Amino acid sequence: MPEQESSPDLTVWYNTRCPVCNAGIGRQKRRLLTAIRAGRIEFRDINLEPAALARFGASLEDIRRRLHATDGQGRLLAGADVAIAVWEATPGESWLASLFGNPIALPLTRFAYDRFAALLYAWNRRQGRW
Repeated sequence: MPEQESSPDLTVWYNTRCPVCNAGIGRQKRRLLTAIRAGRIEFRDINLEPAALARFGASLEDIRRRLHATDGQGRLLAGADVAIAVWEATPGESWLASLFGNPIALPLTRFAYDRFAALLYAWNRRQGRW
């Protein structure tokens, strides 16, 4: 059995209680199965470990509002930067990371992601998904 690294290259924290988030991560998990099995990428439900990112100052509500991740160097990523990191790792989707993560597009990508995430968070709160 191959040895696993002590920490994955990317650990994504997301809200499984959000049906949109859960479906999106489910899709990515299927596309990243090889990387997940090799221990390079991990997806974790923040509802099971609500204080997981407290050392970074990220609360449970912060992570319910938008994706968060830690990279292999222990740095925190949030929002669109997580989506870009996942696209970079996903076979056939690195072009999305290049398109939305380039220096010219990145500010607009972050803005659009944050607006969408805020709407989704508000919708989930109204639906009582906490």
